[in-house]
Amino acid sequence: MAGAIEILAVRGLAMVQDAGRPGWMHQGVPPGGFLVPELAARANLGAGNAVDAPLLEVFGGLTLTTRESSARVCTEDGVAREIAPGETFDVAPSPSLRVRYVAASGGLDVPPKLGGRGTLLVARLGGHEGRALAKGDRLPLGAATATSGPAREPAPLDLASAVRVLAGPDLTRFDAGALATLASGSFTVERSSDRAGTRLTGPRLCRRDTDTGRSSPMVRGAIQVPASEEPIVLGPDHPTTGGYPVIGVIVQADLGNLYGHPIGASVRFTVVSLDEARALVLA
Repeated sequence: MAGAIEILAVRGLAMVQDAGRPGWMHQGVPPGGFLVPELAARANLGAGNAVDAPLLEVFGGLTLTTRESSARVCTEDGVAREIAPGETFDVAPSPSLRVRYVAASGGLDVPPKLGGRGTLLVARLGGHEGRALAKGDRLPLGAATATSGPAREPAPLDLASAVRVLAGPDLTRFDAGALATLASGSFTVERSSDRAGTRLTGPRLCRRDTDTGRSSPMVRGAIQVPASEEPIVLGPDHPTTGGYPVIGVIVQADLGNLYGHPIGASVRFTVVSLDEARALVLA
């Protein structure tokens, strides 16, 4: 074993995450994965890992130490540090980001479940015993392997610009002005947001129906609008199906920009065409 890290304190919520477990949605298992892949990749690269290696995803702060041997650790800022056995490493909450990441050289050697090592809290699956991390947890290092993604510096987040959205597919279930309201309004990230969905408050996106539509397959980035008429942007642990109408889907290139907004931050949207969305993926 190439050493281990031990959790000394958790202030908020912390868990093990990786690049996800695609291919199980037909069994009701969401794809999972890092909430903000750009930040996770920067932490992993700084620690000398593949971009998809298992690491710590932290909503708040934590303190850790290493055991048996020293370890190279790195946060989402890309600055690495060597930690000697018994030395503590503290991660404070970020005022400008919703989530922080801590990678350790070699990755976290947690057992794979359904092809992924990340934590799915609602199912108590993956990660460390399928749960959030707590004081005293020990996580062995050394079993991470590359499975996807280029080893290049990820693009920086852009939290100041409007998040780009592809309209639909359920526009007929909304009033005629709802899409314009989405594109012109300012929305606030709610404290009740989690990995399943980022809840936003702001101008109402008026609907025409009363949840009479059939349930449909859901995807990460879909903007569902429940009866409150305030949007929920589905995250990596989203339900695999849903009946709330979807007014739009965030383009893949901007998912990290949406999820990176801290609680209480303002979010703006802009609508793009299908050709523009495709061009962003290719870029």
